Amino acid sequence: MNEKTSNNRLIFHVDVNSAFLSWEAVERVKHGGEDLRTIPSCVGGSSRRSIVSAKSIPAKAYGIQTGESVFTAMRKCPDLVVVEPDFALYRRCSKAFKQICREYAPVVQEFSIDECFLDFTGTSQIYPDPIALAYEIKDRIRDELGFTVNVGVANNKLCAKMASDFEKPDRVHTLFTEEVPKKMWHLPVGLLFLVGRSSADKLKRNGILTIGDLASCDLDRVKRLLGEKFGIRAWEYAHGIDESPVDDRPRVRKSYSHDITVEENIVTEEQAYAVLLSVVDTVARRMRRDGAKAGTISVAVRYLDFQTRSHQSRLERPVDTTREIFELSKKLLQELWQSKKPLRYLSVSLSDLDKGDGWEQLTLFEEEDAQRKKDEQMDRAVDALRTRFGEGIITRGTVMSLKKR
Repeated sequence: MNEKTSNNRLIFHVDVNSAFLSWEAVERVKHGGEDLRTIPSCVGGSSRRSIVSAKSIPAKAYGIQTGESVFTAMRKCPDLVVVEPDFALYRRCSKAFKQICREYAPVVQEFSIDECFLDFTGTSQIYPDPIALAYEIKDRIRDELGFTVNVGVANNKLCAKMASDFEKPDRVHTLFTEEVPKKMWHLPVGLLFLVGRSSADKLKRNGILTIGDLASCDLDRVKRLLGEKFGIRAWEYAHGIDESPVDDRPRVRKSYSHDITVEENIVTEEQAYAVLLSVVDTVARRMRRDGAKAGTISVAVRYLDFQTRSHQSRLERPVDTTREIFELSKKLLQELWQSKKPLRYLSVSLSDLDKGDGWEQLTLFEEEDAQRKKDEQMDRAVDALRTRFGEGIITRGTVMSLKKR
């Protein structure tokens, strides 16, 4: 795609402001409750090891950050209101705002549960004023659904996403190609899309502090610092270059993963297994919800010195029950953690997915097959309760015993 063609594109990025918390707030206000957006509040779990998934603006004023533990967040703000995540509600809200977007755009790409890209290229006869259109979509979502979004308007997906991250909430921002030097180059290099903390730190150590610094840097130098493929992409992104299309084809899920970074060191097997079960419980449920089973299980741990180790096992037949995945993950963890050095991080990944066709290979052992059927029935019952009443309605036994300590 040449520069002229690229500049003729018109792409919107629609991003829900503090999605999980906003959706919880709207639901509570609907039933006469307090608006979580106006008080220090966050979405997280009841366990001290739970992570802040979303926070209100008043909570942000206390220094609370997305991704930190609920325990540390409550130390910063003892009056913090913490609500359990409700993923059934989030899916309904996600579907609702994306349906409004589809009423306008000929092509809509779902990027995550709370954001999507809209391609309006070639629609100038229908929508002669793209900024007015962006405001119309934004205001309609707010007025009809009760929560706010930011809309980024640009010539490509990268700039549209960067624009939607400018001042929040409930705003429309543009970042057209000619605006990149003025609006983007002064930003810290770590704010460039896909540049993570490690890459940003490496760039900063080499005197590349802003996106503009990266854009003006020699490409060969950037490739030496970040690697061939990612170096080219980061350098192009710094110039506002992105030729990727808005693709409305459903993405094929290749794996499921979940991780926890704990506030207090994991030093005993009992603690490790409790955290492991919590991780497995979450990731297995997400996989079952999509009707998939895993053929490979991977477990990763990180020590206090940030050394990370992982181990995986390929299975003879795919599994989806929490008990089986937990037992297999325990074996992997035991092999990984022979040193018993304190752990700060633990993750489980399920891959080699099989959605099957209803056929299942039985074992030669009737007791094993009967146990699996019981596990499947229990998982279905637990999943149904959580879908209806929320994540906190039921907790696996090992996790519950840890909470009582």
